Amino acid sequence: QAQLVESGGGLVQAGGSLRLSCAASGSIFSINVMGWYRQTPGKQRELVAHITSGGMTSYADSVKGRFTISRNNAKNTVYLEMDSLKPEDTAVYYCNADIFTSLGAIYTSWGQGTQVTVSS
Repeated sequence: QAQLVESGGGLVQAGGSLRLSCAASGSIFSINVMGWYRQTPGKQRELVAHITSGGMTSYADSVKGRFTISRNNAKNTVYLEMDSLKPEDTAVYYCNADIFTSLGAIYTSWGQGTQVTVSS
């Protein structure tokens, strides 16, 4: 099974920026879609953005124009550049990836999460 490790979370003032990274390692043949989700206490995990292996992207309406997702396929890494951060962006951010094995199976792997806190 592959492992996803996130980094880059932290505390930032409203209007500031943060860049999250998520690196996948382990038994990986290829990776299809990679994405970022976020979750706050008492709420369901919600999709923030995702990106296909070909570079097609999709964003939640709440982050369009402020967040940018990108990936480096050679490094099995996905990034989330977050600009103009708002207090309501405060959450634990999780990355995930749809991973193909050499045997043709596909499964979804999740990172452990990284806290992003935006102060007003």
